[in-house]
Amino acid sequence: MSAAYDAVIVGSGPNGLCAAIVLARTGRSVLVVEANSFIGGGLHSAELTEPGFIHDVCSAVHPLAVGTGFFRSLPLESHGLRWIQPGLPLAHPLDSGNVAVLDRSLERTGHIDPEGVLHAPDHAYARLMRPIVKHWCAIEQDVLGPIGLPHHLPATFSFGVKALQPSARLARLCLRSTESRALFAGLAAHSFLPLSAWGTSAIALVLGAAGHLSGWPIPMGGSRSIASALASYLRGLGGKIITGCRVRSLEELPAAPIVLCDIGPHALAEIAGSRLPLNFRRALQRYRYGAAAFKLDWALREPIPWRNSACRRAGTVHIGGTLEEIIDSESAPARGVHAEKPFVLLSQPSLFDSLRAPGGCHTGWAYCHVPNASNGDMTAKIEAQVERFAPGFRDLILARSVRNPADLERDNANLVGGDIAGGSTNLWQLLRRPTSRAYRTPARGLYLCSASTPPGAGVHGLCGMFAAQAAVKDFG
Repeated sequence: MSAAYDAVIVGSGPNGLCAAIVLARTGRSVLVVEANSFIGGGLHSAELTEPGFIHDVCSAVHPLAVGTGFFRSLPLESHGLRWIQPGLPLAHPLDSGNVAVLDRSLERTGHIDPEGVLHAPDHAYARLMRPIVKHWCAIEQDVLGPIGLPHHLPATFSFGVKALQPSARLARLCLRSTESRALFAGLAAHSFLPLSAWGTSAIALVLGAAGHLSGWPIPMGGSRSIASALASYLRGLGGKIITGCRVRSLEELPAAPIVLCDIGPHALAEIAGSRLPLNFRRALQRYRYGAAAFKLDWALREPIPWRNSACRRAGTVHIGGTLEEIIDSESAPARGVHAEKPFVLLSQPSLFDSLRAPGGCHTGWAYCHVPNASNGDMTAKIEAQVERFAPGFRDLILARSVRNPADLERDNANLVGGDIAGGSTNLWQLLRRPTSRAYRTPARGLYLCSASTPPGAGVHGLCGMFAAQAAVKDFG
């Protein structure tokens, strides 16, 4: 790697690729360096169980990929990406036989009973979400951007008053039905925090609004299709990508005035070495990682036999029962224990994408939250939760792939201790992620652009976009 570039990006996750695209669009020569033999980071799909069964290794459903302005600005469809919109973005079954459903329409968001009758709308839920959906275009930059003066103060202030609330509290204050409270709790659980934590309502409101505005789509052929489209577009702009090249020191990189790192804060402190002052390296090393994921993938001989067929229309199914049950399960990882009845996030993409499994068969994807770096086995508990709402599920399993936190980190060094969110999303780290400098560092030309920067986890490319924009501003 002797050639000089205008910018070098370490890591080819969605943020690294998006940062490279922003810089390449300005006419700069760009090189992306990836440690793995494949690109994409969490945007990777593989045959984890049996030949012909395509599983998403990390991310599978992408509400923010189509729900943010930056991804919408990229011509990825012309580079082979095809989005699939399931009939329902989200379903949440309950022991009563009812299924809470998040529909693209607020007026059809409610619950479906065992006979298939839709009971909607849920007026309390609609009152909570309608202002956010209505004003999303005005507040998107404030909500999903770095901390700063709001561009649209009234709408952003209204959102912030709700978003800062603990989700358990907001659900009890604003929602009346068991179904809508469970639905909101499942959305909030994407924060990987106890639902009693301040700020956990933010992720619920953002993901709910995304579902109503643009759905929760899946990419045809698996998440690797997103990475392939981003890489194809980048190469069309003149960018280059090298795989199988692990960077252990910034000194190994070719000369470039701009270096952006799609890696974690701890890793940046390690590879930057003396280029960063000691106090800043220590600040990076103090960055906290949160709860981890324990993930299962199944090869199935038939679709999951949900007791309520509404779940078969949903791209994502939240399994965890009532608000109270989810509060209990999501508090466990923070206490260093494993929930007896874990909250499970599940997707069955083969219902909507025939490329995922051989004819007649299906794939399943699911994970629950566990303490960081846990070595406990949650297989039986996850499958018991699925069986609870889909009797006979276990009989359909042809093969399974089990991936604990150590496995996740081994495959992707950014997933420290199995944390797939890029670090704890507690309120302090939302305000200083990973430090008050956000993307910039004290070393001129060195930037951080991973999910450990604002706005955090999710396939949206915004961390990369904002970091690259900071570099463009600094270098003209």
